[in-house]
Amino acid sequence: MGRMNTLILGIETSCDETAAAVVRGGREVLSSVVYSQIPLHQAYGGVVPEIASRSHLEKITGVIQEAMAKTSIGWADIGAIAVTYGPGLASSLIVGLSAAKGLALALGKPLIGVNHLEAHIHSVFLKPDALDPHEAGPMLALVVSGGHTCWVDVPQAGRYRVIGQTLDDAAGEAFDKAAKLLGLGYPGGPVIDRVAKQAVRADAVTFPKGRPRPGNPALGEMTAEMCVSFSGLKTALMYHLRKHPPAPEQIPEIAAAYQEAIVGALVDRCDTALRGGRYCSLAVGGGVSLNGRLRERLAEVTAAHNVRLLLAAPKDCGDNAAMIAGLAGVGCGVTGDAAFRLDVVPALEIGKKS
Repeated sequence: MGRMNTLILGIETSCDETAAAVVRGGREVLSSVVYSQIPLHQAYGGVVPEIASRSHLEKITGVIQEAMAKTSIGWADIGAIAVTYGPGLASSLIVGLSAAKGLALALGKPLIGVNHLEAHIHSVFLKPDALDPHEAGPMLALVVSGGHTCWVDVPQAGRYRVIGQTLDDAAGEAFDKAAKLLGLGYPGGPVIDRVAKQAVRADAVTFPKGRPRPGNPALGEMTAEMCVSFSGLKTALMYHLRKHPPAPEQIPEIAAAYQEAIVGALVDRCDTALRGGRYCSLAVGGGVSLNGRLRERLAEVTAAHNVRLLLAAPKDCGDNAAMIAGLAGVGCGVTGDAAFRLDVVPALEIGKKS
């Protein structure tokens, strides 16, 4: 994987954030603009694809222009256009990919198609004091967000193999569903993290730890001990609330117990993967990586195994275009004529091109 010492404009529209960024050499972020659609989706308790794609269409030109305006460079200085082509919502991805193709053709610049999940892993390398990605491996990566939860073996920069994942709900989705049941609002992750801090104890309620059964066909070639299932967790919360309607002062303890179940499941899988002693680092990216309790537990488990914990800066944890331009800038992604022939791939997997 070659390093590209060039300026790349990145575009990201995989879900409900319209984002653009300019990054030099894969790591130096010159600008990063993110327009969040959270207010548009709050009333529905989740992302509405039609609303998301319409908002992307309305905002993308202005977001790109703002990202360029925040730098001292001109369009002629841009070396390539990088864009997310999957995974994500098809109607959202189309907006970004179409804009990137049009811009690349108009400017006569190369186009680079980037895997959104692989970019989340690269986000840990965007901080000025971050480790060089070529010095971090072999590395275990955890991508944990509203739509994805998976563990990835990264033997060296640019090589990825999924070794575990959720078999149903992503961790962020599990938080959103719980927040809705508890009447706490949307998005669920930040509000549950905040409310749980008010709890006196986190073991007032016992929730399932998200362990799938061995032999489940959904595991494929993965082992049950490296995968999670969060759908039963939401159901357990729903039945608990029906059986024991909580007083307002009991909500924090329920939120804390629910959060502990999710965090415990995530950390347990990290601990399992790190036991072999082959990894030097644990990289954690995605919006849920902002969770305070998760960061505490991850610090404990990495210290126990004597590996480095690599976390993205808070501004780079959620969906953003700096991670897209950054990953393209270190030589990853679909390039050449193949990039211009790309279609969106809503179910794109890590380590795959289509």
